[in-house]
Amino acid sequence: MTTRVLLAEDQALLRRAFRLIIDSADDMAVVGEAADGREALRLTRELRPDLVIMDIRMPEMDGLAATAEICADQDLTGSRILILTTFENEAYVAQALRAGASGFIGKGIAVDDLLAAVRTVAGGEALLSPTATRALITRFLAAPDGVPAGTPERLSLLTAREREMVALVATGLSNEDIAARLVLSPFTVRTHVHRAMAKLAARDRAQLVVIAYQSGLVRAARTARETAHRVAGASAPDMP
Repeated sequence: MTTRVLLAEDQALLRRAFRLIIDSADDMAVVGEAADGREALRLTRELRPDLVIMDIRMPEMDGLAATAEICADQDLTGSRILILTTFENEAYVAQALRAGASGFIGKGIAVDDLLAAVRTVAGGEALLSPTATRALITRFLAAPDGVPAGTPERLSLLTAREREMVALVATGLSNEDIAARLVLSPFTVRTHVHRAMAKLAARDRAQLVVIAYQSGLVRAARTARETAHRVAGASAPDMP
């Protein structure tokens, strides 16, 4: 099955480079290009791509506003957003995550990493390594003035085990990490996580993280302690 990609970037040269890379892969193809956020929104509604690679800074409507509009449209739930940016501006990254983006890549990304990123996000996973989750979520989404009022009632939809899974996902743990901690198989963890996503109408793992903070299930202080504990005892590199 071919992954259909829409490119939203105001620099024509960069769009061309990304198109050449993506079209070179057998399992993906660029179906459209947008030079600004408003055009990206229009083409997403028209073409229904599987994935939109969205730059943040664009004319007419920026990538953050376009991402928010796309992710709020129930008719576009099949279109995921991969933000094109740099981690130097983490505040923008956090805003995009709150709006519903599924992952982030830098403009200097290597060819193989770009293709892997497209496959990861189009496949329904979040392109957030545990390290990125801890750095971005703890610093911005958990900030008192950075999160909307919580809605803890929505967690009543979850079983106790599913709430536990969501909380662990929000601390930056991968399915394998959670499985090892709870002495479960990765398949069992994945099943619980996906059920939680379905019940909470979360597009992907990234939105579960946002919900965990917005609902009050996870607090910044607790996440900081988790992070310190994991960093102190880490024996293997983080993987997306």
